[in-house]
Amino acid sequence: MNPYETLLSEARGRPFAAIVGWPVELSRSPALHGFWLKQQGIDGHYGRLPVEPKREALEELVAFLKKTPNARGCNLTLPHKIDIMPLLDRIHPDAARIGAVNTVIKQPDGTLEGRNSDGFGFLAHLKASAPAWKADAGPVVVLGAGGAARAVVCTLMDAGVPELRLINRTQDNAVKLGLAFTPKDGRRIAIERWDERSRSLSGATLLVNTAALGMTGKPPLEIDLAKLPSNAVVYDIVSIPLETRLLATARARGNACVDGLGMLLHQGRMGFKAWFGKDVQVSAEQRRTVAGDLGA
Repeated sequence: MNPYETLLSEARGRPFAAIVGWPVELSRSPALHGFWLKQQGIDGHYGRLPVEPKREALEELVAFLKKTPNARGCNLTLPHKIDIMPLLDRIHPDAARIGAVNTVIKQPDGTLEGRNSDGFGFLAHLKASAPAWKADAGPVVVLGAGGAARAVVCTLMDAGVPELRLINRTQDNAVKLGLAFTPKDGRRIAIERWDERSRSLSGATLLVNTAALGMTGKPPLEIDLAKLPSNAVVYDIVSIPLETRLLATARARGNACVDGLGMLLHQGRMGFKAWFGKDVQVSAEQRRTVAGDLGA
């Protein structure tokens, strides 16, 4: 069976959503949504749907969601968060501002709306895990300039950080992202060179890795934390592995650390409510369940 047939077979006529990406086999989204489905007593399904990074493949996805009666929508992960946007019927204003979509919701009339819950999930987990961190305390450093980075940068600037240092292997992408979110109140987004990433940590209150570097199956993230203050928070949105080398190194030197699992959990709440009709919360039990699914 092709992936669409497999998903339909698993759903067995029940309302369903899925995580869409390339690759998607390691995603823990089915575990977190499966927890809520069981907790809420909902007879639904959340599966995986591998979709190649080609326009025709995304067009096939959109057609499938529209024509399948029990399809409720999907989540999007690498590398589809930006490329899906022109194919959807509507983009929520928040997602349009961020310039990326991670949640697709099928409306009652069969049209598809794109939303973004990455920023909400990122900040909710940061506040829960590092409550002492304050947005206005000093500079922050963000690695990466993809779809997740757009949500993180937008959220941090809205939260009031005085300076954001943005670093990406392809500097042009960082420049474009920085221009999109530089506020008009005198605060700034500084674009730093990738080979200067270790030196750019000086004085930072927060380091966020939004790049795929360090993820299972990807190249490692090479960075020297020597110039990072000991009271800075280190946040890696990678969730596979849960304890990345970046976090392990930071933890060993005494930095407060925030892993990628909580962001994944919190960002899922928007989609679940839209697809299955229940407002859900993140719990310690759910985190233990999904972490166990990760083998952590």
